Amino acid sequence: MTVQTERPTAVLPASTLSARSLYTVLLGTALPLIDYFIVNVALPTIGADLATSAATLELVVAGYGVAFATLLVLGGRLGDAFGRRRLYQLGLTAFTLTSLACGIAPDAGTLVVARIAQGASAALMFPQVLAIIQAGTSGLERSRALGKYGATAGSAMVIGQLLGGLLVAADIAGTGWRPIFLVNVPIGLLGLLLSRRLPESRSSVPLGADRLGTALLGFTLLAFLIPVTEGRALGWPVWAWVLLAVSPVSAVALVWSQRRAERAGRTPLLPPSVLRMPGMRRGLAIGVPFFAAFGGMMFVYAVTLQDGLHLGPAQAGLAMTPMAVAFMVTSLASSRLVTRYGHWVVVAGGALQGVGLLLLAGAFGLAWPDVTVLDLAPGMVVCGIGQGMAVTTLFRVVLSGVPADLAGVGSGALSTTQQASNASGVAILGSLFSGLTASGALDMRTAFLLVLGLQLAGSIVVVTAGRKLPDPRA
Repeated sequence: MTVQTERPTAVLPASTLSARSLYTVLLGTALPLIDYFIVNVALPTIGADLATSAATLELVVAGYGVAFATLLVLGGRLGDAFGRRRLYQLGLTAFTLTSLACGIAPDAGTLVVARIAQGASAALMFPQVLAIIQAGTSGLERSRALGKYGATAGSAMVIGQLLGGLLVAADIAGTGWRPIFLVNVPIGLLGLLLSRRLPESRSSVPLGADRLGTALLGFTLLAFLIPVTEGRALGWPVWAWVLLAVSPVSAVALVWSQRRAERAGRTPLLPPSVLRMPGMRRGLAIGVPFFAAFGGMMFVYAVTLQDGLHLGPAQAGLAMTPMAVAFMVTSLASSRLVTRYGHWVVVAGGALQGVGLLLLAGAFGLAWPDVTVLDLAPGMVVCGIGQGMAVTTLFRVVLSGVPADLAGVGSGALSTTQQASNASGVAILGSLFSGLTASGALDMRTAFLLVLGLQLAGSIVVVTAGRKLPDPRA
């Protein structure tokens, strides 16, 4: 049985999302992603201030990411059922409060708990953005909106590390790392004020809660992400291996439960008929290695700049600026490129990212240990251009065939894939990098070049598989 795709009778008809509403809702894209990456350059300062272990510091990153990725699909489903503006406001309120809790945390344990709650709050807010865009735009307007979404999402990942470095270096009133979280409070309050004018939308065929699917998805992600994140730091205890062994079994059970629910006439958490849509299936298959490599590279890059090149937090953050600017400019222009070249924009973007990675490898290989921010700038610019072309077009390909009535389901699936892949990339590549350098098996330059090589492999996947993507202009 296929998912119902009747024409929606949602409150928000197509192509009625104003520019002001779009920029207001894009705040819900920027804040969660900025906070995912903002702690990377602040971890040494947090560790010194709270006198905590490396394993606990990894939980500051992983706790947020796991909660975020686990609850994204549920957040999208709730928005479809109860109203996307309502869930956006609820998520933004909770995100603002939990950011305050992170900023005033007296110890590492409290910070980890607050970060988990912050990730859960982000999962309520984040999927509503794509759902509102999908339900409230069409045609060229949707393409432009997705371009702005992609520009916001990609730039936020880089700006997070830039902003984190600047705020830590500023040491405002002797508060050290705390402003990286407290800055969200006034921004969140402003967003709540502006969100009162957002148009409401919901599915005309509300989907019931898939409790079994939600539980299995959450357990599968936790069983995989927690061991790969914490296993090395804790010396690979038995429970870590047990969870890793159980995670594929849980994944198979999740697939079985989703198919069984759809055959029985119910709408599961991740409807197989939606995931089988050509754009969704092929786009997500390309997105997994692409997003994983990007997330891992950003984490390792920040560590290498500080521990390998001995740059301060502000300098390390500034080294990300060329990529952020290039990504933003390219993403905003991507709608015109897609209109003319279709899915070939993804292929070209993957190729350009590969060129940028080779330029970065050359800078590190030839100038180490005297690599400067200017040495890195050409590679970062080319990487940013390639990612801006590929990411925003992938978003459009994945969502192009999803009906507006299932916008929350589609955006939830895309967002979950992106965030779970980012978290997996940070965990896997971060653990590989740390293990190789800590054991002395490789020096930091060689270990970083290995990570760049793995990301280059992800670019090759994009170039090869991107040629078979459906045309997003159809």
